[in-house]
Amino acid sequence: MQETVDNSNRIKNSLPKDTRGKQENIKIHGIGLDKAGRCTHYHTQLDIAALLCAKCRKYYACYSCHDELEDHSFVATTPEEAYPVLCGNCGRKLTLQEYKKGSCPYCHAGFNPKCSLHENIYFCCTM
Repeated sequence: MQETVDNSNRIKNSLPKDTRGKQENIKIHGIGLDKAGRCTHYHTQLDIAALLCAKCRKYYACYSCHDELEDHSFVATTPEEAYPVLCGNCGRKLTLQEYKKGSCPYCHAGFNPKCSLHENIYFCCTM
């Protein structure tokens, strides 16, 4: 019996660890942000998903914040982008598939289901 436990622990320890744990050094940019990354433009309980701009490679609370603070317009990421979203609640990077499920798979905070209103801006609605 002890051998089985040891083998199980060896297998468990050899599995790759999630390297997307809370990233203290990843900043959400925006105007009037609260601790979950909600800005002055979008500030409901569900507005906690920060989007990565493909041009400047910074996570922004929304495209309006980006366009007010940068010298270029927000550029949506492509479907090939590994982690285009950052959860403002727990600070973890998310894949597009994780984001599209409607809540963070790590902290379970919900995201705004009305992103389709921003089809021409957000990558999440055009794919």
